[in-house]
Amino acid sequence: MEDDYIEMIEQTPVLKTKRCVVFSFLIECFLRYFIYLISLLSLYLYDYFIAITTLIFSFLIIGIIRAYIRKYAIPIKQTEFTYNDKDIAIWYVAKNICFENEIKLDS
Repeated sequence: MEDDYIEMIEQTPVLKTKRCVVFSFLIECFLRYFIYLISLLSLYLYDYFIAITTLIFSFLIIGIIRAYIRKYAIPIKQTEFTYNDKDIAIWYVAKNICFENEIKLDS
């Protein structure tokens, strides 16, 4: 009989500074609403067919960006879990922009 252990998942980091929270919020809004914003803009500037095409292409492009951010932000052991845009943005900001959780050595 094998001893297979399931490791506990890491909790989503808590951002402590306003700068980090603002970065996280901006990334979350970009991932959520940019698709609709660019489609409405193309609908206003052009016509329905271009707006629908823009909606489809922007959905694909934002999906690729979301997958890229998710790949480099979330720990490898936790990639099988689903995360929403807010969690992805928090993980990305905590690991790549704000290094609050790391131990800082005084020299």
